[in-house]
Amino acid sequence: MADQPIPIIGGTGALGYGLALRWAKAGVPVIIGSRSAERAEEAAAKLRDQVDGASAEGLENGEAATRGNIVVLAVPFRSQSENLTNLKEVLREGQILVDATVPLAAAVSGRATRILGVPQGSAAQQAQEMVPDGVTVVSALHTVGAAKLGDLDQKLDEDIPVMGDRKDPKRAVADLIRRIDGLRPIDAGRLEMARLVEGITPLLISINARHKTHAGIRFTELPEPKW
Repeated sequence: MADQPIPIIGGTGALGYGLALRWAKAGVPVIIGSRSAERAEEAAAKLRDQVDGASAEGLENGEAATRGNIVVLAVPFRSQSENLTNLKEVLREGQILVDATVPLAAAVSGRATRILGVPQGSAAQQAQEMVPDGVTVVSALHTVGAAKLGDLDQKLDEDIPVMGDRKDPKRAVADLIRRIDGLRPIDAGRLEMARLVEGITPLLISINARHKTHAGIRFTELPEPKW
């Protein structure tokens, strides 16, 4: 999958754009998805201005999702269900959906430092229920800050837990994450573990607000993470 472009659904948002920027800098072709193709292309043009030689294209979400084997979903929780419903007819068997959604209470006008209960157990498990048969959901990228990703002058140095029920898709996502300098993917187990990792995000929001920083997470005693 090394030569495949990476479609990012919600790529005009802070997290999606930050990921697109970092992958583009690493030489990965990216496709920025948005509800509006015009808005998506505006974001792609901005990215090309920021990264010399970047391969970046902007497309409507549905068209973007057809263009790669690994599709990243980087939207607020309030938009997750709507986006997955709209993508049901375009996602295909064999694709991997990387779900970075966090069910923050801010989705229902609550605090961003609180998390919502999801009947399926986590936003990632909800996504797995909603995608077509044959599409594998891998949960990742909840703990890296959008602001830090979006500032290329900021150095990254943190671990990224990756959850999923199938080894090969997890490895593929880990390889993609590893392309971003300073991010180390960690196999955190099955998809059900996403409920715990999604809960780290509001904790980090609270810590970062209190200390006015952009802290991430790091696991000790893992010199060479096993995959």
